[in-house]
Amino acid sequence: MASYVQNSLVNDETILHEGSLSAWPYTLKILTVIILIPVYIAFVAVYWSSESLWQYDLRILLAILSIPVLIGIMVFVDLRVKFKSTELAVTNRRVIAKFGFIRRRTFELNVDRVEAIQVEQGIWGRIFGFGTLRIAGAGNFDPIPNISAPLAFKKAVMESQEASRLTLARP
Repeated sequence: MASYVQNSLVNDETILHEGSLSAWPYTLKILTVIILIPVYIAFVAVYWSSESLWQYDLRILLAILSIPVLIGIMVFVDLRVKFKSTELAVTNRRVIAKFGFIRRRTFELNVDRVEAIQVEQGIWGRIFGFGTLRIAGAGNFDPIPNISAPLAFKKAVMESQEASRLTLARP
């Protein structure tokens, strides 16, 4: 199955740069998944080996202890869908961003309509190489949050703009 970006390309349009989400802003969620599931296994192991286990109803105990596993699975699925359903690309004609799986939000802007690109990076974004891009053009100012290597994406947009200008300037 082709991606949204591949399906939206028009004649003679090529992808110059593909962006992706950075995992760094989601570190807390990732740690939650990494920690909660082993905690569940440890609890089950401790209670299983304990003689006091037989004083409690096993079904109630396992139901209570499975709550961290369910939270971990939901967090994992949420992150997986977010990463798989986000597509970012710069072509020789457009900037394309697609977010969402069931509820889709797209952003497409011709490179000759891009008026400004703003990169927002906090201290952690500078250290770990992620940030938010705000692309202004044709009356909108849509953010692209948590993009990995935002300066490379900005550079690709600017290079595409320059190539577009040179192509239009030729007689």
